[in-house]
Amino acid sequence: MGAGQGGERARHWRHPGLPDVDLLRARYVTHTFTRHTHNAYTIGLVEAGVEEWRHRGSIERAGVGGMPIVNPDTVHTGHAGVPEGWTYRVFYPSVQVVTAVAAELGMAPGTPYLARPVVDDQTTATLFLRAHRAAEAGDALAACSLTRVLLAHLLRRYGSTTANIGAPPRAGATAANQARDILHAELARPPSLDALAAAVRATPFALLRAFREQYGLPPHAYLTQLRVYRARDLLDIGRAPADVAAEVGFVDQAHLSRHFRRILGVPPGRYQRERRNVQDPSGGLYLPSAG
Repeated sequence: MGAGQGGERARHWRHPGLPDVDLLRARYVTHTFTRHTHNAYTIGLVEAGVEEWRHRGSIERAGVGGMPIVNPDTVHTGHAGVPEGWTYRVFYPSVQVVTAVAAELGMAPGTPYLARPVVDDQTTATLFLRAHRAAEAGDALAACSLTRVLLAHLLRRYGSTTANIGAPPRAGATAANQARDILHAELARPPSLDALAAAVRATPFALLRAFREQYGLPPHAYLTQLRVYRARDLLDIGRAPADVAAEVGFVDQAHLSRHFRRILGVPPGRYQRERRNVQDPSGGLYLPSAG
């Protein structure tokens, strides 16, 4: 297995006991995650180096033992904080999984929210590492149990719930929501900005402003992310990357690969092979391929 660019390597796979939880183990040096969101929680643990990311207008930083945390639908980036890069592990539990754990703990109804962008305590890091290693080894029972213990610990120590009941709508929210629905419906052949704005009875500039306020990204960046996540779903059911690229609206497979790696950290071919539960008997990291 040859080394990736700059010694970078990554593995992205599905939790063996909780299908709605994804995992990542990676080392990045020059790789940069562009502005994006996840529909799941991002809960990481840095094992070497330093990661930095822009989050809610600030630059956050996590070194060895630090745990980067990003709530769902929150725009953020990611890049190395030192020249040698960073090595980390990540859980991506869905909102449904975390909400179920919060309900079992008797927390108030609503979407769970983890208040700290960086958690830095040894107890939490130890729980994380035990759960992630069990998932990496494919031990479904242990991984499921330990992951739930980790999530319960995080919620008890750092969590709250936010129902957002009665929150006043933002100006332009209706137009932004309607534009979003159009992008979902016209994923492969979206309208121009002018046509999109006309369809929701807004001016182009007003729509740009409202869409960014509502979703954290302008429409074109939101569309690229949407295409990547739709491509991920199609890869999960076994579709070929070249066919997936065409179906979701990318120019070709190389175009898909570039954006897929910028957002998810691995190329689509490698992602698909990992999702088929290919195991690495050495316990080492998988290296990115060109696929």
